[in-house]
Amino acid sequence: MGVEVAVQGLTKSFGKQVIWGDVTLTLPPGEISVMLGPSGTGKSVFLKTLVGLLKPDRGSIVIKDVDLARCSEHQLYETRKLFGVLFQDGALFGSMNLFDNIAFPLREHTRKSESEIRQIVNEKLEMVGLTGTEKKLPGEISGGMRKRAGLARALVLDPEIILFDEPDSGLDPVRVAYLNQLIVDLNAQTDSTFLIVTHDIGTARTVPDNLGLLFRRELVMFGTREVLLTSDEAVVEQFLNGRREGPIGMSEEKDASQVAAELAALGDRGGVSAPAPGTGPKGASGTGVPPQLLPSPGLPERKAAGRRQDRVLAMLHTLPEKAQEAVKRALDDEHRSRLPDYRSPESQSPDSQAPGSHSAGSEAAEYESVAE
Repeated sequence: MGVEVAVQGLTKSFGKQVIWGDVTLTLPPGEISVMLGPSGTGKSVFLKTLVGLLKPDRGSIVIKDVDLARCSEHQLYETRKLFGVLFQDGALFGSMNLFDNIAFPLREHTRKSESEIRQIVNEKLEMVGLTGTEKKLPGEISGGMRKRAGLARALVLDPEIILFDEPDSGLDPVRVAYLNQLIVDLNAQTDSTFLIVTHDIGTARTVPDNLGLLFRRELVMFGTREVLLTSDEAVVEQFLNGRREGPIGMSEEKDASQVAAELAALGDRGGVSAPAPGTGPKGASGTGVPPQLLPSPGLPERKAAGRRQDRVLAMLHTLPEKAQEAVKRALDDEHRSRLPDYRSPESQSPDSQAPGSHSAGSEAAEYESVAE
């Protein structure tokens, strides 16, 4: 099972340039979280700070009672073993074949025999769909395959936390869709804590349990996907709907007068007005929250899904009204058999499934119906 990552008051700057300040969030154990933000807002810097490659100016990063911002070098080294990282370009060694690239962490950090290493590497290659490619060099395979090879290397030490730095960069939409499904499948198999940095709106809307957005040197919001996908916050709504109108500009943020002028012009353009907050592309449930990707048929149900539902229901009364509606619709549409409070009348019979007995087979059926 993945571990919780608790970030409190984190601030990072380079010289006089503040990248972001007072960032506070918690990555729940085993769940998939996505961090969004315009280019240049410090998303990759945030990942590097989380793993201890960069030291923050202030704040704390607590993992298993160890604060990475203040711990000893030995504690930092040991805690880093909990992490696996998929870098933007895969970061493979060009002179090594895929097998040796993936085996590298095992040879560096463990005392396993070559036969054990071969077994582990082959297992990870199979998990990412690269069986039979172990003798190829990184230059002999496509960009998407290099991403998957980098992912296999990130998985090879069975990490409890996996960081993805723009895994979809340079990939076409079809490969992005395959990669998103692979991420969900891997989470179901490993139950590790995932944090994905991305610009891809489709990924942000369908993959994560939680969403965050960095902008103007701060964390604008971080919370359950239902909260951000139904949010009235101008920058969140603009980014998730991919619109020009809003606080985000081409190279930097716009000032308030420019934003007001844009919205006024949009409203005067023959009666055309900006979409109402929270009314972006509709999901199957009729809200602005599309169905979340499920593991592929034949794979186990994500363990984090049940834990997340318990967590979200416990805080349901604290969420905005639109987010509450989205949570209830998701429970009605996708997980009726898990929680008796939201089961349909026909499921209340003595023969109906007990809470928590939602099977992988029913998950697969739901996935197939969404895919169609």
